[in-house]
Amino acid sequence: MARGINKVTLIGNLGKDPEVQTFDTYKKATFSLATTEYSRDREGNEVQHTEWHNIVMWRGLAEIAEQYLRKGGQVYIEGKIRTRSFDAKDGTKKYITEIQADNLVLLGGRKEGSGENNYQPQSSNTNGHPAQPVVPPITEPPAQQNDHDDLPF
Repeated sequence: MARGINKVTLIGNLGKDPEVQTFDTYKKATFSLATTEYSRDREGNEVQHTEWHNIVMWRGLAEIAEQYLRKGGQVYIEGKIRTRSFDAKDGTKKYITEIQADNLVLLGGRKEGSGENNYQPQSSNTNGHPAQPVVPPITEPPAQQNDHDDLPF
């Protein structure tokens, strides 16, 4: 049986502070993330396109989000696309697409309460390559798998 790949990589800025829900043994954090692409139109004018993503983090990542992430902050996120449905108050079925994050790197971003972008890139090392991020990637442990799930195909 062929298997697909569901992997998303995003770098963007938080649209709001994370909303955190606490359950018996774990936490869930949700927030919006804006990614912006730039291109040129036929006349050579720069065109900006911003896409908004719904991000969901569980357990340890949710705790990190609660403690460190703020509106405007810049992050690198890896995860999976998930679409779920729910019944709206008016009885109609609604669908939402979310990114279930399993890796997070804090990059920088806007200062709290400031509308301007104060991102300062990490310093370069002596050979001109960017230095490693100050904060290492934070990764959720993999979910329990069945024995047949570890086949490479």
